[in-house]
Amino acid sequence: MQWTRSYTRFVAWSPVVALLATFSAGIFFWGGFNWSMDLTNTEEFCISCHEMEQNVYQEYRNTVHYSNRTGVRATCPDCHVPREWTHKVMRKLQATNELYHWVRGSIDTREKFQAKRQQLATHVWEGMKETDSRECRNCHASNSMALKKQLPMAKKIHELAVDWRYTCIECHQGIAHQLPEGFDKELQIDKIHRRIEKEGVACHECHDDLYTPGANDEW
Repeated sequence: MQWTRSYTRFVAWSPVVALLATFSAGIFFWGGFNWSMDLTNTEEFCISCHEMEQNVYQEYRNTVHYSNRTGVRATCPDCHVPREWTHKVMRKLQATNELYHWVRGSIDTREKFQAKRQQLATHVWEGMKETDSRECRNCHASNSMALKKQLPMAKKIHELAVDWRYTCIECHQGIAHQLPEGFDKELQIDKIHRRIEKEGVACHECHDDLYTPGANDEW
């Protein structure tokens, strides 16, 4: 019978049809997934909620990462979202917690945001320290620095940072956003200074306005 032959032909072709359908669905899903990843990886998306736009974004606009003589701008995702695919997906999954707090209104006023600034900043700093400031190093690589062109203090500190295995965020907190109220930057500097003294680094190696001892000087 005609319907029997049609049914038999359909069964014979069904694996191919299923394979093509699965392949097409995979392409559609993958394209949609990547589209959503790209959409949520823009500065426009980051500041689409007023918590970010009215707080950290306004601070960032006054920094060298936003505007500088070379016109190179580091946007929100450049600093806060990994470039590598696996790490990027993990960061997006972690961001679901931020959506939860957005729904709750945890920082929907300036007062709430300021009250949590220390906690939020510490969370970001600890994450950057764990990744060895990975996103910073996308632009700032120690082995690419022309140390001779840096000021004496910067040159020496960067040399020591490599020897001490320091990561960028251990010194450069507040580089794009205001520091939390009560954060003692001087305490951080004093800690580094004590280690410099302990290792016997001469003062003039950082402070070029100080007297440099001659070859026959004993100090």
